[in-house]
Parts: sequence; C-alpha cells; structure tokens
Amino acid sequence: MAVLEKGSKKLLNAWAFYDWANSVYTLTIASSIFPIFYSALFINSTSEIKTVWAFGMEFKSTALITFVTAFTFLVVAFTSPILSGIADYVGNKKNFLKFFCYVGSAGCIGLYWFDVSPERIHLSLLFYFMGLIGYWGSLVFYNSYLPDIAHPEQQDSISAKGFSMGYIGSVLLLVFNLLMVLFPEWFGFDISISNSILENGSEAQITDALKEAKDAASFEAMKISFITVGLWWALFSQYSFYYLPKGVSSGHKVTKDVVFNGLKELRLVWNQLKLNLRLKRYLHAFFVFSMAVQTIMLVAVYFGEEEIAWGGDSEKTMGLIVSILVIQLVAILGAFLTSKASAKFGNIKTLIVINAMWMSLCFYAYFMKTPEHFYLAAGFVGLVMGGVQALARSTYSKFLPETEDTTSYFSFYDVAEKIGIVIGMVVFAFIDQITGSMRNGILFLFVFFLAGIILLFRVPKAN
Repeated sequence: MAVLEKGSKKLLNAWAFYDWANSVYTLTIASSIFPIFYSALFINSTSEIKTVWAFGMEFKSTALITFVTAFTFLVVAFTSPILSGIADYVGNKKNFLKFFCYVGSAGCIGLYWFDVSPERIHLSLLFYFMGLIGYWGSLVFYNSYLPDIAHPEQQDSISAKGFSMGYIGSVLLLVFNLLMVLFPEWFGFDISISNSILENGSEAQITDALKEAKDAASFEAMKISFITVGLWWALFSQYSFYYLPKGVSSGHKVTKDVVFNGLKELRLVWNQLKLNLRLKRYLHAFFVFSMAVQTIMLVAVYFGEEEIAWGGDSEKTMGLIVSILVIQLVAILGAFLTSKASAKFGNIKTLIVINAMWMSLCFYAYFMKTPEHFYLAAGFVGLVMGGVQALARSTYSKFLPETEDTTSYFSFYDVAEKIGIVIGMVVFAFIDQITGSMRNGILFLFVFFLAGIILLFRVPKAN
C-alpha cells in the first residue's frame, strides 16, 4: 500500500473516520442505552435511594458507576504515557490504537452479561471498565495522529469533521438500537404471553402480562445493542487502520528499560512547557474546564433518569434517548459554528464564551424538574459539547512547538484531561453519595467553569 501524503484528502478522511467507528461507544454505552439499562436493573428496588453492594461496602447506584468511571480514567492517566513512550520507541502507534480499539469492543460485547447481583457485579464492572479504557486509551494515539496527518491550517476543520462524523455515525446506530428497544417485536424478540392467561385472565391481567413481556423483550434488546456497538466499533475502524501510517519505524525492540520512557518523556514535556508560556497556561485552563465538561457528559443521562419526573418507565426511556439524539444532532451544528467562530474571533476567545455557556447550564440544571426542562438543556448541551471538544483539541495542536514527537505531547494532553476527569468525577460522586442528590454535584461544577474562564484570560496571544 502506498504511503499517503500528509494533508491528503484520503488520509484526513481515514483519520476522521475513526470518530465514526468509536463514537458509538460514547453515545450508546456512555450516554444513553447503558445508563437506562443500568437503572432498569434496580427497577424492583423498594428503597427510595437505589443501592448496590460492591467492593465490601454499599454504594448509591449512580455513585458506584461514577467512582468506577473515575478509577478507569486514573488507570488511563497513568498507563498512557508509558504506552506512548513505547509507541515512540518502536515507531508503531497504530498497533496500540488497534489494541485499545479491540479491548473496548470486547468490553462492549461483554456488557450483554452485565448484572448487579453480588456474585456477578465485579465481572460486570470489569466489562464496563474494558469498554471505557478501550475508548479513552485509543484516543491517546488517535489524537496524536492529528499533527502527523494534517497541516496546521487544516487541523481545526478536520478535527471538527471528525467529531461531526462521529455524531452522525453514532446517531445512525442509536436510532437502530432505539427501534429495537421500543419495538422489539419488529426484530424477532418474543413478546408472547402464556395461553392460560389469554384464556382465563381478565382484560387487566392480559394487559399487564403483555406489558411485562414487552418490557422483558426491550430489556433484551438493550443487551443486544451493546453487542452491535462492539461490532460496529471493531469493523468500521478497519478503514482507518488501513490508511493511517504505522509510524516512524525505529527497528527497536521493547525492553524493560523502555517501559518508563513515556514517563521520562512526559517529564521532558513538562520541562519544555516552562519555555512555552502560552501552551503552559492553556493547559492549566484546559485541565480545569475539562473536569466539568467531561463529568457532565458522563453523568447527564444518569441525572435525567434519576432527577427528572418522566411519568413512567416507557416515557423515561423514550425521553432520555430522544434527548441524547437532540444533543448529538445539535452538536453537529455546534461543532460547525464553533469552527467558524474560532476562525473569526480566535480560539481562546471562543473557548471563553463556550465556558460561560457551560457555567450557566450548571445553574439551570440544578432547577430542572420536567421533561421539557431536560429537552431544553439537551439542546443547549449539544450546542456547546461538540464545539468545546473539537476546539480544545485543535487549539492544543496549534500551540505545539515544532517537533516530531507529537505522541508525547498529546500523551501529556491526555494525562491532563484524564486526571482532571478523575477529580471532577470523584468530587461529583462524593457529593452524590453524601447528599443523596445529583443536583448538588452538577451545581458545584460551576466552580470549575469559572476557574477555566479566568485561566483562559491569562493565555497570551503569543509566547
């Protein structure tokens, strides 16, 4: 296969297409169907606050999944620089991208067997961990490709295109999964009831039995949707794997002395940041506001499931998934508008405005109670979600010094992001566990956005 030239349309599209492949994880697993599925596991709980026993203690159900998520990001934060160092040494970042892709895909498929019973909760959380670490671990190497495949003037637009492709692809699969969940009989799921109930039951008993049968079929459809995510991710990523360069091969083999090269390179990057005031201050701001952005996106559906008065289980399922669709569709527009705004007003000014919008959302979310409130918030989140992610990534890429060691710099970026997420998630889960309400946690995230804005104002126009 011929090596594609940097900046070529085919190479840029191949890179962006990985967003199409892996974004189904963030939409179906992280943001929509899995949170609904997880909540359904506690539907027969007699306690007002849903709890689960794990790791030798009792957790509020939403706090447990938040703590596990935070732990996963902590693992990614510590392992990614080591793996990045190895990738740089042997010159084969694509193999690491593939590895995390397949681990994540297997974890998604394993969620089919997710169960909160004491005997299976730990294996279930392992599958959840695999999906999460596979997604975020692969992003370390995926993001590091950006300056390798695109010229500086191309990076904003191709970064936004990647996010847009991810939104479109993930929405397509979510619509398919949504149809499976809402109309399981269309896809061959059994919703029949016993002949004895049909022949001897009252009209109310028959209606209840039909509802129970359809609910059971919908629950099974949710589990099947996890398998579709794993397969979609693994199969569609092959296009990106085919065209992305392997890396600059060194011919070196991995030895025990190489394992910690990534940490050494991370320290070198940190030392070099002292000489690059603009990049250093931008990273400070990014570290703070990404705590809140990622936390909100990871807990949004759990918040909607627990804190919004939907009226019934079917209304809740439909309402939450419709909200996620709204977020994804509006996010395409948000990424486009943000790209245009950054071109006209500059990246930093645009990020300041976006953070101010996120800050106001925290106040609004604290008072949300009805589905209509949640739909409005979903549209607002969509408008700023895609924009802040795409622009944060491309701004960092633009501020990098001239270097061929892009993997180490993006490893540093990812470590900063992951540690920020760990802090944000732990703070949120702690507030949720102690106060028994996710509203208090959402409101507290206001502080992170305010600090992020202050730090962005301190970023100089040039070194």
